[in-house]
Amino acid sequence: MNKYIFIALAVLLLGCNSNKKAPKENKPVINGDTITIPSNSSLLTRIEIITIKEEPFKKNISTFGIVQAIPNQYAEIASPFPGRIIKSFVKLGQNVKKDDPVFAISSPDIFEAEKIYYQIKQELILAEKNLKRQQDLYKNGVGVQKDLEEAEVNYEVTKRDYENVIASLKVYKVNPDKLVLGQPLIIRTPIAGDIVENKIVLGQYLKEDAEPVVIVAELSKVWIVGQVKEKDINSIHESEDIEITASSVSENKIKGKIYYISDLLDEETRSVQVFIECDNSDHILKPGMYVSVSFIDNMKKKIVVPSTSVFQDKTGEYVFISEHGNKFIRRSVNATGVEDDMMLINSGIEPGESIVVNGGFFLLEQN
Repeated sequence: MNKYIFIALAVLLLGCNSNKKAPKENKPVINGDTITIPSNSSLLTRIEIITIKEEPFKKNISTFGIVQAIPNQYAEIASPFPGRIIKSFVKLGQNVKKDDPVFAISSPDIFEAEKIYYQIKQELILAEKNLKRQQDLYKNGVGVQKDLEEAEVNYEVTKRDYENVIASLKVYKVNPDKLVLGQPLIIRTPIAGDIVENKIVLGQYLKEDAEPVVIVAELSKVWIVGQVKEKDINSIHESEDIEITASSVSENKIKGKIYYISDLLDEETRSVQVFIECDNSDHILKPGMYVSVSFIDNMKKKIVVPSTSVFQDKTGEYVFISEHGNKFIRRSVNATGVEDDMMLINSGIEPGESIVVNGGFFLLEQN
């Protein structure tokens, strides 16, 4: 009898316990950008927190670039006058010095310029003789002041015209002292370098707006023009080393240095042009060639966090700062993506602070 009473009491107690409800969890409290989660909430078990610290970090930025000749070491040579090519002084691949002859052209315009030079020169000689004559007459008391003044004015005007003609001839590298009426114009190279393009055809008639027939380039140094994304532009001005790799010589790394960072942003690509100067004494790099460019920053202490800790909306990037283990504060940061699913924090958090690295989406659901 006692045995049955004991069993009945046990069953009754178990039934009573099963009817008891689990303790009710309080809801998170939201106050502006701060979310406070009750300490007894199971939500806290889903959130992973780490303490921020700086670690050695070296950021590498890679992009593509196009090889270009340096503008002041590149010249397209055309004829300044319409005319016929009668002589060539160069061949493709030839190395030339500044002012070396390239080709000779015969042109009516050149002949007319030479005639003007001789006419002005003769007028200057006559004006000078007339001035000396009037000065002698006036000195000896038989000249007229008015005639002397007219002679002086005529001489100065003619002299100025002569100097202008001389200047125009020198633009085309013509030596007036050696000028012979009817001689062809010798076109000369304005820079030293190699003949990288030669379209000279003897007897060819060139029109006034004809395309260049010779290109001279000095390619011992070249520019690499690369495109760097807007988000990375602040990271490259401190780069000391730049490595350029061409597909034709992938085993060799070519060193370069930043020459200029454009102040203009391409709105379509959200990138900025960066001009890199590099040595090309062995002429491996050819204008128009595509190359790979790697900007290698110095090793520095930086804050790098998992990308799962950084969120973004229309206002920008942000993280959740953890205080006291159950208070989470949204804070804006400036972050840059790096390799291996990590984010470089440029500003917004400091070493010693704690942030949410996993489970932040549960906090987003509370908003």
